[in-house]
Amino acid sequence: MDIDQINKELATKTPVEIVQWALKNAKKPIITTNFRPYEAAILHLVTSVDSKIKVIWCDTGYNTSSTYNHAEELIESLALNIQLYIPKQTAAHRDVVLGIPQVDDPKHQLFTEQVKLEPFNRAMSAHKPDVWFTNLRKGQTAFRNSIGVVSRSADGVVKVSPFYHFLDEELDQYLKDHRLPNEFNYFDPTKQLDNRECGLHN
Repeated sequence: MDIDQINKELATKTPVEIVQWALKNAKKPIITTNFRPYEAAILHLVTSVDSKIKVIWCDTGYNTSSTYNHAEELIESLALNIQLYIPKQTAAHRDVVLGIPQVDDPKHQLFTEQVKLEPFNRAMSAHKPDVWFTNLRKGQTAFRNSIGVVSRSADGVVKVSPFYHFLDEELDQYLKDHRLPNEFNYFDPTKQLDNRECGLHN
């Protein structure tokens, strides 16, 4: 698969056309979500084309009440085929033995492994996808500026980001057009800073 050529071909396509292209070429597609801001857009977009697609939710256990309520609302309204993965240790237990280390603390990598990477890797191992829909967008981080609508993960899975070139304002309009809620009271304990990678994509 020539990723550069594909990105050139998809440059003028709409998000729904990108999803249709990806699903046409997929055997075991998934979409991942953490119900952060603007996740309603990608979930609505992909499930409008494939209502049965598996939606992988790796819940760190540190989401706000607002985010959990938002998740429940979208799971019900979009009839999401949720596949839930959680850390092997509860947040309450981890708070006692480790807490939430700052990003410059050597223990932060262990924390990230426990709450995000291990559940995610367990999910990917269980489902073995060939296509992975994400809501990565240009302008979010330096790494994300370097990829395109289509890229490959380290283990060869084709990542598809239909809204890659969309600005917040354009996603706001998408949410408005489809009467979808948004969620801004979101906390990712592994990032802490908006411009840091979450660990799944770099």
